[in-house]
Amino acid sequence: MDATNSRAVEPTETARRGTATAEAAEVPARRAAEPTDPLAPYLAADFPWYGLDEGWTGRRWLLQAGAGGQQRPAQQRSIDYGSVGHGEEPPKQQEAHGGRRFAVVVTVARRPGRRSADGTGVLEATSASSAAWLAGSGLLASTWPGQLDRSRRQEWLDQQTGLAWDLADDLGGPGWSPLTLPVNGLPEPFRYRESEYGWVLAGEAPGVLLGAYGRGISAYGMGFSAIQDLASYTRS
Repeated sequence: MDATNSRAVEPTETARRGTATAEAAEVPARRAAEPTDPLAPYLAADFPWYGLDEGWTGRRWLLQAGAGGQQRPAQQRSIDYGSVGHGEEPPKQQEAHGGRRFAVVVTVARRPGRRSADGTGVLEATSASSAAWLAGSGLLASTWPGQLDRSRRQEWLDQQTGLAWDLADDLGGPGWSPLTLPVNGLPEPFRYRESEYGWVLAGEAPGVLLGAYGRGISAYGMGFSAIQDLASYTRS
């Protein structure tokens, strides 16, 4: 996530074998089957969703929910992670990032180590690093430098994705700082990182792992809470 570092970084072994988050490394998280109701994949999840608490009075919107086991029939897949947004929507991939202000909260289910969807390997249990990776990759997709053309953009994303893998796998390292924020009204420790493109943080909440990323909205004054009314989030 630091564009000033031009060295090529290979994903760590932990990241390669990561959880459902690893399936999102090269492409945006796939939506679960939702032919008519955008809330369907969120309601199908077996864990609570988190967003900014009542201190946020601006717009709230749905982003996407990711289903693990993409090689299984849709009805057999479990929802493993998803995101909800606050503020202005980040630009589409073909647009320059501009100066939009937003904060996205990523909820990741706590999953134990288990067989991969194709039966060829074992996926590691989810951890705060899983949430950090999803948040970091989300920030990259939302804030790529507008002066880059398509070919250079992909090169930049590949390089920065490698760096994001490395950083997410080392939350206790010098690339991150401690930050305490309220979750359901109680203080919880997070790991926080800021760059010229925005900020990323990762931590835990009751029953889930939390990640978040944003730009133009300070992370220091935020709080998180379990979402009681998903219908209050509009479709992005």
